[in-house]
Amino acid sequence: MVATDRLLAFAAMSFLLIVIPGPSVLFVVGRALAQGRRAALTTVLGNTLGAYVLVVAVAFGVGAIVERSALVFTALKLVGAAYLVHLGIKAIRQRKSLHAELAGGGPGRGGLRTLWEGFAVGVANPKTMVFFAAVLPQFVDREQGGVAVQMLLLGLLFNVIAVICDAVWGLAAATARDWFARSPQRLATVGGAGGLAMIGLGVSIAVTGRKD
Repeated sequence: MVATDRLLAFAAMSFLLIVIPGPSVLFVVGRALAQGRRAALTTVLGNTLGAYVLVVAVAFGVGAIVERSALVFTALKLVGAAYLVHLGIKAIRQRKSLHAELAGGGPGRGGLRTLWEGFAVGVANPKTMVFFAAVLPQFVDREQGGVAVQMLLLGLLFNVIAVICDAVWGLAAATARDWFARSPQRLATVGGAGGLAMIGLGVSIAVTGRKD
């Protein structure tokens, strides 16, 4: 079991990292602007599930491979970046149909599909993988034993904080979107802005290199 002081220290560090808008926040905000509150919250859930898969991977040693291999890191980074750009382009192409969907005149977007897309982005986020690989081990008390269990617990704490913070960002963006929804033109504009945000995020991740 992780000591209370370690949990509190890790929670504080996690909060400082999460509260500053990063890739996951920008992705959620983009989804909120393009598709609304429900899509934003579903994306938060999917992203969190994907991030916890990274925690599991780190706990059982896979994270070290990504941290040490420039090839694996780059491949994972580019996959995530390409997927974000793909989603952004799709959001821009579908921006004019947003008003019809809100009015019930357009095809609904499946929750499972939105969940999967959030999961895919979360699990393909190399920055999160490197953070877990570099930070989690520092808060593990190896003398206590159960190193993997301690990492899983710390990772769970990180993701609980992330869900709360990302949900707040998503709900705030979705609330702003409701105002835009009163006008088809305004809604199309904000939908396109959400798509551009996702494309920009994908490009940013693609050009971000390793410190080594």
